[in-house]
Amino acid sequence: MDRRDRRAAAAPQQARPGRRAVVVSDLDELRGPTGGVVELPHRLFWQPDRGVDLADTHLLTWLYETVLREARTGAELRTWLHGPTLVRLWPDLFLPRGIRRAWEERHPQLRTQVPAS
Repeated sequence: MDRRDRRAAAAPQQARPGRRAVVVSDLDELRGPTGGVVELPHRLFWQPDRGVDLADTHLLTWLYETVLREARTGAELRTWLHGPTLVRLWPDLFLPRGIRRAWEERHPQLRTQVPAS
């Protein structure tokens, strides 16, 4: 392993350049909504219509991707994500590499998930 590889391994995972990925310490902390229509706060989604019907699998997946990318605090993650739902959706989420790596390092059980067919 050369010096650059060691620095990259020791660096905090990035959600995007200049922003660290936020990860909760225990998936059981994630007790967000599991049904109905929810409205994301403007800080997480900047459109006038921020309502998301959680019964729609595509919208649910989009909500999880958005919250994982945009959350700045564990409280935001705990408010909007649900642990078992995150585990179920994880293989199909399109996420920046830094976010995926940070979550999988903290929660190795996410690495073993296979995409839904």
